[in-house]
Amino acid sequence: MSILVTSAKWLWESLLDNNKDETTTTTTGELSAMFYCKPCELHVRRLEGFRKHLWSLKHAVQEVRNSCTQLDLVTRKWAKNYAAKPEHATAKIAVWWDMDDCPIPEGYDARQVRPSIEAAFEKLGYSGPVSITAYGDHKRTPTRLLRGLSSTGVALAQTIRQVIYKRMNAYLMEWRDDNPPPATIMLISDHMDDGISRSLVYEQQLKKYNIFLAYSYRPYKMSALVTSAEWLWESLLEVSETTTPVLDKCSERSESTGMFSCKVCFDGYKSFDDFRKHLSSDDHASFVASVLSLIRLNQQNRGYSILRDLRKGRTF
Repeated sequence: MSILVTSAKWLWESLLDNNKDETTTTTTGELSAMFYCKPCELHVRRLEGFRKHLWSLKHAVQEVRNSCTQLDLVTRKWAKNYAAKPEHATAKIAVWWDMDDCPIPEGYDARQVRPSIEAAFEKLGYSGPVSITAYGDHKRTPTRLLRGLSSTGVALAQTIRQVIYKRMNAYLMEWRDDNPPPATIMLISDHMDDGISRSLVYEQQLKKYNIFLAYSYRPYKMSALVTSAEWLWESLLEVSETTTPVLDKCSERSESTGMFSCKVCFDGYKSFDDFRKHLSSDDHASFVASVLSLIRLNQQNRGYSILRDLRKGRTF
């Protein structure tokens, strides 16, 4: 099933049959160039000339020069950042951050993450309230980083790698129900296609949410999402030395509901110490073991199902 919401669909050959019985009409008037060679940036009016060009030495040389080795040069043009539209300038911005994909760089002050992100928004004309939720296995995240993030109003959500995108997507959809557009959704992750962007494509088409993306490396293919801004993660964290990481300054625009939560056990905590205590508890370890066991069982059942279908001669 396509991720696009469509108004009509056809099989290609049936589409061509629609006009088979109608009288062919002749178009009069001047026509623009009908044939275009992208590697050579050449417009050709006649088919004969176009085919002749494709067999030329000049075209062969340009095809080699414009091969996939220049992919990075092409993808640099994808992420264009646009100034905020009036309806989005003061609207809410919700950030879902995958800390496994986009961790805090070594030596970076965790208290600067929120000010840096908000500064990037401000450069584009956004001044609405910002909520940031950092997803990841926080048992592996140094305490000093977690304390630094939480001190600036960044919510901490505990997950494990095997279910992180399911949890992010589920809570994103829950947030959507309470926050109709105009609003901006930002994803910080290298794996937008793992279930998250698919659902967001529907939301964007049907409800016109504004979308931001950030990633640790430039993707090799264009996202299906129409974005208003995209950043490389480390460039997003570049912030002026004059920025002071103080909670009072940040809290003017921040939303800090649900500061500490475990998305494995579906529990919430009022303090950082209680949150860390939970992550070290036997109850949490038991829940994680149960989730992993269920995942392995589902994978095993899926494997048996595929093997059974293969034995029956089914094709995929």
